[in-house]
Amino acid sequence: MNIDYLSLRLVELPLRSPFRTHQGLIKKRTLIIVEAGDQAGRKGYGEVTAFAEPFYTSETIQTAWHIISDCIVPTIDFQKVMHPFDFPEQVTGIQGHPMAKAGVEGALWDLYGKQTGQSLSHMIGGSRKRVKAGAVISLSDSTAEGIKALEEKGYERYKLKVDIGREREIIDQVKQISPDLPLMIDANGAYTEKDMDYLQTLDEYGLIMIEQPFQAGDFYLHQQLQQHLKTPVCLDESVMNFHDAKQAIQLGSCQVINIKISRVGGLSAAIKIHDYCAQENVPVWCGGMIESGISKAHNLALASLPNFSIPGDLSGSDRYFQKDLVTPGIQMENGEIEVPSLPGMGVEVDESYLERVTKKSKIFGLS
Repeated sequence: MNIDYLSLRLVELPLRSPFRTHQGLIKKRTLIIVEAGDQAGRKGYGEVTAFAEPFYTSETIQTAWHIISDCIVPTIDFQKVMHPFDFPEQVTGIQGHPMAKAGVEGALWDLYGKQTGQSLSHMIGGSRKRVKAGAVISLSDSTAEGIKALEEKGYERYKLKVDIGREREIIDQVKQISPDLPLMIDANGAYTEKDMDYLQTLDEYGLIMIEQPFQAGDFYLHQQLQQHLKTPVCLDESVMNFHDAKQAIQLGSCQVINIKISRVGGLSAAIKIHDYCAQENVPVWCGGMIESGISKAHNLALASLPNFSIPGDLSGSDRYFQKDLVTPGIQMENGEIEVPSLPGMGVEVDESYLERVTKKSKIFGLS
């Protein structure tokens, strides 16, 4: 690859409305946009989707900025990266920090696609031209109005963020509004071992799955629950890399895995997990991080792989933000989103808007 420079931008995107889980309230989304450029003027974009506070994983926007600036850029010989698949091997000496690594690798994938004239989906072996979209309903959403609006748009899977102690109340509300809604709940690790028997009673609702009921890394409790639960357990935060995915499947800790490019360390790792899950007949779906259209475009390419059989946290550009970073924006029609087919991630970055929402930036010469 011809990589001339790498730049970082810290941006803040206003949300249409606050997004609340039991872990906290998000009013604006802070992200790091990574840009990789070559001497011919082509630009590739990636995105670091860590949050400002370490409530989802231990990474934050601040730690990711530090790791990229002070560890990845100074120690990696980018001239030895001939293909984006080479990047993960280059950063094995840096422990952890998958979101920082994923942001840089994403920019390399986009740039490589533009240099070779290939779409991201084509490069990774994607087979779908359109992918099915699923909606996330936060605790700050108006349940009745929100669900009706989302149904009208055609979303094909609905994920409820849970408020501990009010699960049945919220599920019952949804069932009264739309009894046949394809529904799942996401606990973000909020339950403990004492909730084991209670969680088993949720089988009566016929949920698609229960996502990440226990703390990240606790494969034992998830295994015990799945052995006594008809509803599939899905792992999210517990799967930080390929080894975690393999361990979870071999131990029987889940029946479904949520793959997030940023959480597992990049597109290369996400593909590897997808392939292994397909081999083991474990369905996967693509999770979201309240991210911009840059990440959404990468997610759409990933979700075009054949084992992504469950609608993911995929939505149009107007779902969360007043204005997205990509133009003309990612559109959802009848519950589906078209997988971009142009070179690289397949969407254009609105550079003037990107400049307006940038809070700080840094550029690194690499040639």
